[in-house]
Amino acid sequence: MPRTDKPRSVSIRDVAELAGVSLGSASRVINKVENVTPETRERVERAIAQLGYRPNHAAQSLRLRSTRTIGCMLTDVTNPLYGKLFHAVEERFRRAGYMVLLANSLNSAEREIDILATFKSRGMDGALIAPGNERDRAVVQAVEQLDIPTVILDRDMATSRDRVQFDHVPGMRSVVSYLIGLGHRHIALVVAQVRNRPMRRRIEGFRAGFRDHGLEADDDLIVQLPTSMSSAFSAISVLLARPQRPTAIVAMGTSILNETLNAISNHRLRIPEDISVVSIGDPDFARSYTPPISSLRVDVDVAAEQSVALLLDRVQHRDLSPPRSVKVASDFILRQSCGPAPKD
Repeated sequence: MPRTDKPRSVSIRDVAELAGVSLGSASRVINKVENVTPETRERVERAIAQLGYRPNHAAQSLRLRSTRTIGCMLTDVTNPLYGKLFHAVEERFRRAGYMVLLANSLNSAEREIDILATFKSRGMDGALIAPGNERDRAVVQAVEQLDIPTVILDRDMATSRDRVQFDHVPGMRSVVSYLIGLGHRHIALVVAQVRNRPMRRRIEGFRAGFRDHGLEADDDLIVQLPTSMSSAFSAISVLLARPQRPTAIVAMGTSILNETLNAISNHRLRIPEDISVVSIGDPDFARSYTPPISSLRVDVDVAAEQSVALLLDRVQHRDLSPPRSVKVASDFILRQSCGPAPKD
Protein backbone atom coordinates (compact mmCIF):
# COMPACT_ATOMS: atom_id res chain seq x y z
CA MET A 1 0.00 0.00 0.00
CA PRO A 2 1.47 3.42 -0.89
CA ARG A 3 1.84 5.88 1.97
CA THR A 4 -0.81 8.60 2.10
CA ASP A 5 0.70 10.61 4.94
CA LYS A 6 0.14 14.32 4.38
CA PRO A 7 3.08 16.70 4.81
CA ARG A 8 3.21 18.20 8.26
CA SER A 9 1.72 21.69 8.21
CA VAL A 10 3.88 24.62 9.25
CA SER A 11 3.07 25.79 12.77
CA ILE A 12 3.62 29.02 14.63
CA ARG A 13 6.28 27.17 16.62
CA ASP A 14 8.23 26.63 13.37
CA VAL A 15 7.97 30.35 12.60
CA ALA A 16 9.23 31.31 16.07
CA GLU A 17 12.14 28.86 15.84
CA LEU A 18 13.28 30.09 12.41
CA ALA A 19 12.93 33.74 13.43
CA GLY A 20 14.80 33.12 16.69
CA VAL A 21 12.08 34.66 18.84
CA SER A 22 9.76 33.43 21.55
CA LEU A 23 6.44 31.82 20.74
CA GLY A 24 4.68 34.81 22.32
CA SER A 25 6.56 37.30 20.13
CA ALA A 26 5.71 35.35 16.99
CA SER A 27 2.06 35.23 18.07
CA ARG A 28 1.95 39.00 18.65
CA VAL A 29 3.31 39.67 15.16
CA ILE A 30 0.87 37.25 13.51
CA ASN A 31 -2.06 38.76 15.42
CA LYS A 32 -0.89 42.30 14.57
CA VAL A 33 -0.46 43.37 18.18
CA GLU A 34 1.26 46.73 18.44
CA ASN A 35 3.80 46.13 21.25
CA VAL A 36 6.43 44.45 19.04
CA THR A 37 9.78 45.94 18.04
CA PRO A 38 10.32 46.62 14.32
CA GLU A 39 13.28 44.20 14.32
CA THR A 40 11.20 41.34 15.79
CA ARG A 41 8.34 42.04 13.39
CA GLU A 42 10.70 41.96 10.41
CA ARG A 43 12.30 38.67 11.51
CA VAL A 44 8.94 36.98 12.07
CA GLU A 45 7.49 38.24 8.78
CA ARG A 46 10.60 37.02 6.96
CA ALA A 47 10.19 33.56 8.56
CA ILE A 48 6.49 33.50 7.64
CA ALA A 49 7.34 34.23 4.00
CA GLN A 50 10.14 31.66 3.93
CA LEU A 51 8.03 28.88 5.44
CA GLY A 52 4.80 29.81 3.64
CA TYR A 53 3.00 29.88 6.99
CA ARG A 54 -0.76 30.48 6.96
CA PRO A 55 -2.56 31.12 10.26
CA ASN A 56 -5.43 28.84 11.24
CA HIS A 57 -8.08 31.51 11.70
CA ALA A 58 -10.63 29.14 13.18
CA ALA A 59 -8.18 28.12 15.90
CA GLN A 60 -7.17 31.73 16.44
CA SER A 61 -10.80 32.76 16.88
CA LEU A 62 -11.34 30.15 19.57
CA ARG A 63 -8.10 30.97 21.34
CA LEU A 64 -8.36 34.75 21.17
CA ARG A 65 -12.17 34.93 21.29
CA SER A 66 -11.92 37.11 18.22
CA THR A 67 -12.85 36.53 14.58
CA ARG A 68 -10.86 39.56 13.35
CA THR A 69 -13.93 40.61 11.37
CA ILE A 70 -15.96 43.83 11.41
CA GLY A 71 -19.52 44.06 10.12
CA CYS A 72 -20.37 47.14 8.04
CA MET A 73 -24.00 47.92 7.17
CA LEU A 74 -24.70 50.73 4.70
CA THR A 75 -27.93 51.55 2.88
CA ASP A 76 -26.47 51.30 -0.62
CA VAL A 77 -22.78 51.12 -1.50
CA THR A 78 -23.57 52.28 -5.06
CA ASN A 79 -23.97 55.72 -3.47
CA PRO A 80 -20.57 57.28 -4.28
CA LEU A 81 -20.23 58.71 -0.76
CA TYR A 82 -20.73 55.29 0.82
CA GLY A 83 -18.52 53.65 -1.79
CA LYS A 84 -15.61 55.98 -0.99
CA LEU A 85 -16.27 55.71 2.73
CA PHE A 86 -16.27 51.90 2.67
CA HIS A 87 -13.02 51.85 0.71
CA ALA A 88 -11.39 54.15 3.29
CA VAL A 89 -12.78 52.19 6.24
CA GLU A 90 -11.80 48.83 4.78
CA GLU A 91 -8.21 49.93 4.18
CA ARG A 92 -7.81 51.16 7.76
CA PHE A 93 -9.24 47.99 9.28
CA ARG A 94 -7.08 45.87 6.97
CA ARG A 95 -3.96 47.59 8.25
CA ALA A 96 -5.10 46.79 11.79
CA GLY A 97 -5.57 43.11 10.89
CA TYR A 98 -9.35 43.01 10.44
CA MET A 99 -11.53 41.98 7.51
CA VAL A 100 -14.66 44.03 6.85
CA LEU A 101 -17.84 42.28 5.70
CA LEU A 102 -20.20 44.64 3.88
CA ALA A 103 -24.00 44.38 3.86
CA ASN A 104 -26.36 46.65 1.92
CA SER A 105 -29.70 47.23 3.65
CA LEU A 106 -31.34 49.06 0.70
CA ASN A 107 -33.33 51.10 3.26
CA SER A 108 -35.36 48.03 4.22
CA ALA A 109 -36.10 47.75 7.95
CA GLU A 110 -36.54 43.99 7.63
CA ARG A 111 -33.15 43.60 5.94
CA GLU A 112 -31.49 45.78 8.57
CA ILE A 113 -32.85 43.65 11.41
CA ASP A 114 -31.66 40.47 9.65
CA ILE A 115 -28.21 41.93 8.97
CA LEU A 116 -27.73 43.03 12.58
CA ALA A 117 -28.80 39.58 13.79
CA THR A 118 -26.25 38.01 11.44
CA PHE A 119 -23.47 40.27 12.74
CA LYS A 120 -24.34 39.09 16.23
CA SER A 121 -24.61 35.37 15.42
CA ARG A 122 -21.40 35.30 13.36
CA GLY A 123 -19.37 36.62 16.27
CA MET A 124 -18.18 39.83 14.63
CA ASP A 125 -15.70 41.77 16.75
CA GLY A 126 -17.54 45.03 16.08
CA ALA A 127 -19.92 46.80 13.70
CA LEU A 128 -20.07 50.09 11.81
CA ILE A 129 -23.65 50.82 10.76
CA ALA A 130 -25.74 53.47 8.99
CA PRO A 131 -29.35 52.20 9.14
CA GLY A 132 -31.80 53.73 6.73
CA ASN A 133 -34.61 53.32 9.29
CA GLU A 134 -33.12 55.10 12.27
CA ARG A 135 -36.49 55.69 13.96
CA ASP A 136 -37.99 52.26 13.38
CA ARG A 137 -38.55 50.70 16.81
CA ALA A 138 -37.58 47.21 15.74
CA VAL A 139 -34.36 48.47 14.11
CA VAL A 140 -33.45 50.48 17.21
CA GLN A 141 -34.14 47.43 19.36
CA ALA A 142 -31.93 45.27 17.11
CA VAL A 143 -29.09 47.77 17.53
CA GLU A 144 -29.56 47.76 21.30
CA GLN A 145 -29.40 43.96 21.35
CA LEU A 146 -26.03 43.85 19.61
CA ASP A 147 -23.54 42.54 22.15
CA ILE A 148 -20.52 43.81 20.21
CA PRO A 149 -18.95 47.30 20.04
CA THR A 150 -20.89 49.38 17.53
CA VAL A 151 -20.40 52.79 15.90
CA ILE A 152 -23.41 54.48 14.29
CA LEU A 153 -22.59 56.60 11.25
CA ASP A 154 -24.52 59.85 10.70
CA ARG A 155 -27.80 58.78 12.26
CA ASP A 156 -29.91 60.06 15.18
CA MET A 157 -30.86 56.91 17.06
CA ALA A 158 -32.21 56.57 20.59
CA THR A 159 -29.55 54.07 21.60
CA SER A 160 -26.43 54.17 23.75
CA ARG A 161 -23.76 53.68 21.09
CA ASP A 162 -20.76 55.62 19.83
CA ARG A 163 -21.56 57.73 16.82
CA VAL A 164 -19.82 59.71 14.09
CA GLN A 165 -22.03 62.42 12.66
CA PHE A 166 -21.61 64.76 9.71
CA ASP A 167 -22.21 68.39 10.66
CA HIS A 168 -24.69 69.17 7.86
CA VAL A 169 -26.34 72.29 9.31
CA PRO A 170 -23.35 74.69 9.38
CA GLY A 171 -22.34 73.61 5.88
CA MET A 172 -25.78 74.24 4.41
CA ARG A 173 -26.00 77.58 6.21
CA SER A 174 -22.71 78.65 4.67
CA VAL A 175 -23.88 77.70 1.16
CA VAL A 176 -27.15 79.62 1.51
CA SER A 177 -25.39 82.59 3.08
CA TYR A 178 -22.91 82.73 0.22
CA LEU A 179 -25.64 82.62 -2.41
CA ILE A 180 -27.69 85.29 -0.63
CA GLY A 181 -24.54 87.41 -0.53
CA LEU A 182 -24.46 87.14 -4.34
CA GLY A 183 -28.01 88.54 -4.48
CA HIS A 184 -29.93 85.26 -4.79
CA ARG A 185 -33.30 85.09 -3.05
CA HIS A 186 -35.05 82.32 -5.02
CA ILE A 187 -32.88 79.34 -4.14
CA ALA A 188 -34.12 75.78 -4.72
CA LEU A 189 -33.08 72.74 -2.70
CA VAL A 190 -33.36 69.28 -4.28
CA VAL A 191 -33.00 66.29 -1.93
CA ALA A 192 -34.50 62.85 -1.40
CA GLN A 193 -37.64 62.31 0.66
CA VAL A 194 -35.88 59.96 3.07
CA ARG A 195 -36.59 60.46 6.77
CA ASN A 196 -33.07 60.11 8.07
CA ARG A 197 -30.63 62.47 9.72
CA PRO A 198 -28.76 63.71 6.62
CA MET A 199 -31.95 64.83 4.84
CA ARG A 200 -33.49 66.40 7.95
CA ARG A 201 -30.31 68.28 8.84
CA ARG A 202 -29.78 69.53 5.28
CA ILE A 203 -33.26 71.02 5.16
CA GLU A 204 -32.78 72.44 8.65
CA GLY A 205 -29.51 74.10 7.60
CA PHE A 206 -31.07 75.40 4.38
CA ARG A 207 -33.88 77.13 6.27
CA ALA A 208 -31.48 78.41 8.94
CA GLY A 209 -29.33 80.03 6.24
CA PHE A 210 -32.28 82.16 5.14
CA ARG A 211 -33.19 83.09 8.73
CA ASP A 212 -29.61 84.23 9.31
CA HIS A 213 -30.39 87.01 6.81
CA GLY A 214 -33.90 87.77 8.07
CA LEU A 215 -35.50 85.83 5.22
CA GLU A 216 -37.66 82.72 4.91
CA ALA A 217 -37.04 79.84 2.54
CA ASP A 218 -39.75 79.28 -0.09
CA ASP A 219 -41.38 75.91 0.65
CA ASP A 220 -42.28 75.57 -3.04
CA LEU A 221 -38.58 75.55 -3.89
CA ILE A 222 -37.76 72.64 -1.56
CA VAL A 223 -38.08 69.57 -3.77
CA GLN A 224 -38.07 66.15 -2.07
CA LEU A 225 -37.79 63.28 -4.54
CA PRO A 226 -38.97 59.78 -3.54
CA THR A 227 -35.39 58.41 -3.34
CA SER A 228 -31.84 59.53 -4.01
CA MET A 229 -31.98 57.56 -7.28
CA SER A 230 -35.28 59.09 -8.47
CA SER A 231 -35.40 61.11 -11.66
CA ALA A 232 -35.02 64.82 -10.99
CA PHE A 233 -35.34 66.02 -14.59
CA SER A 234 -39.11 66.58 -14.60
CA ALA A 235 -39.19 68.23 -11.16
CA ILE A 236 -36.36 70.62 -12.06
CA SER A 237 -37.94 71.37 -15.44
CA VAL A 238 -41.16 72.41 -13.68
CA LEU A 239 -39.20 74.77 -11.43
CA LEU A 240 -37.33 76.31 -14.35
CA ALA A 241 -40.58 76.87 -16.30
CA ARG A 242 -42.08 79.00 -13.50
CA PRO A 243 -42.51 82.75 -14.21
CA GLN A 244 -40.26 83.42 -11.22
CA ARG A 245 -37.82 80.56 -11.56
CA PRO A 246 -35.03 79.88 -9.05
CA THR A 247 -31.78 81.72 -9.71
CA ALA A 248 -29.76 79.10 -7.80
CA ILE A 249 -30.15 75.37 -7.14
CA VAL A 250 -28.57 73.30 -4.35
CA ALA A 251 -28.88 69.64 -5.39
CA MET A 252 -27.81 66.28 -4.04
CA GLY A 253 -24.83 64.90 -5.95
CA THR A 254 -24.51 62.14 -8.55
CA SER A 255 -27.75 61.22 -10.35
CA ILE A 256 -29.86 64.11 -9.00
CA LEU A 257 -27.13 66.62 -9.81
CA ASN A 258 -26.63 65.11 -13.27
CA GLU A 259 -30.32 65.40 -14.13
CA THR A 260 -30.45 68.91 -12.68
CA LEU A 261 -27.65 69.94 -15.05
CA ASN A 262 -29.44 68.26 -17.96
CA ALA A 263 -32.66 70.15 -17.17
CA ILE A 264 -30.76 73.45 -16.98
CA SER A 265 -29.12 72.74 -20.34
CA ASN A 266 -32.49 71.76 -21.83
CA HIS A 267 -33.87 75.18 -20.85
CA ARG A 268 -30.87 76.82 -22.51
CA LEU A 269 -29.73 78.43 -19.29
CA ARG A 270 -26.10 79.24 -18.66
CA ILE A 271 -24.16 78.41 -15.49
CA PRO A 272 -23.49 80.70 -13.64
CA GLU A 273 -24.73 83.64 -15.74
CA ASP A 274 -28.42 82.60 -15.62
CA ILE A 275 -28.42 80.17 -12.71
CA SER A 276 -25.96 79.10 -10.01
CA VAL A 277 -25.52 75.48 -8.93
CA VAL A 278 -24.10 73.85 -5.79
CA SER A 279 -23.77 70.08 -5.33
CA ILE A 280 -24.36 68.33 -2.00
CA GLY A 281 -21.52 65.85 -2.15
CA ASP A 282 -18.64 66.03 -4.57
CA PRO A 283 -18.99 63.43 -7.36
CA ASP A 284 -16.01 63.14 -9.67
CA PHE A 285 -17.80 64.67 -12.64
CA ALA A 286 -18.56 67.85 -10.65
CA ARG A 287 -14.89 68.82 -10.88
CA SER A 288 -14.60 68.09 -14.60
CA TYR A 289 -17.93 69.61 -15.65
CA THR A 290 -17.89 72.90 -17.59
CA PRO A 291 -17.98 75.01 -15.53
CA PRO A 292 -16.75 73.01 -12.47
CA ILE A 293 -19.55 72.67 -9.92
CA SER A 294 -19.19 74.10 -6.40
CA SER A 295 -19.71 71.39 -3.78
CA LEU A 296 -20.58 70.89 -0.13
CA ARG A 297 -18.67 67.79 0.86
CA VAL A 298 -17.63 65.75 3.88
CA ASP A 299 -14.01 64.63 4.13
CA VAL A 300 -14.46 60.88 3.76
CA ASP A 301 -10.97 60.14 5.07
CA VAL A 302 -11.64 62.05 8.29
CA ALA A 303 -14.98 60.27 8.74
CA ALA A 304 -13.33 56.88 8.17
CA GLU A 305 -10.45 57.68 10.53
CA GLN A 306 -12.78 58.74 13.32
CA SER A 307 -15.12 55.76 12.85
CA VAL A 308 -12.33 53.18 12.83
CA ALA A 309 -10.54 54.79 15.79
CA LEU A 310 -13.71 54.76 17.92
CA LEU A 311 -14.51 51.14 17.08
CA LEU A 312 -10.98 49.77 17.51
CA ASP A 313 -10.71 51.51 20.87
CA ARG A 314 -13.72 49.51 22.04
CA VAL A 315 -12.68 46.26 20.36
CA GLN A 316 -8.99 46.16 21.25
CA HIS A 317 -8.95 47.87 24.62
CA ARG A 318 -12.34 46.70 25.93
CA ASP A 319 -13.18 50.34 26.61
CA LEU A 320 -16.40 50.51 28.67
CA SER A 321 -16.61 54.30 29.00
CA PRO A 322 -19.91 56.12 28.20
CA PRO A 323 -20.88 56.51 24.52
CA ARG A 324 -18.97 59.15 22.58
CA SER A 325 -20.07 61.37 19.72
CA VAL A 326 -17.75 62.85 17.09
CA LYS A 327 -18.70 65.54 14.56
CA VAL A 328 -17.15 65.72 11.08
CA ALA A 329 -17.41 69.14 9.44
CA SER A 330 -18.68 69.77 5.90
CA ASP A 331 -16.50 71.86 3.57
CA PHE A 332 -17.89 74.28 1.00
CA ILE A 333 -15.67 73.95 -2.07
CA LEU A 334 -16.20 77.04 -4.22
CA ARG A 335 -15.69 76.54 -7.94
CA GLN A 336 -17.01 78.37 -11.04
CA SER A 337 -20.71 77.44 -10.93
CA CYS A 338 -21.77 80.28 -8.63
CA GLY A 339 -22.25 83.86 -9.77
CA PRO A 340 -24.30 86.96 -9.00
CA ALA A 341 -28.06 86.58 -9.26
CA PRO A 342 -29.27 87.67 -12.71
CA LYS A 343 -31.20 90.93 -12.79
CA ASP A 344 -34.96 90.65 -13.33
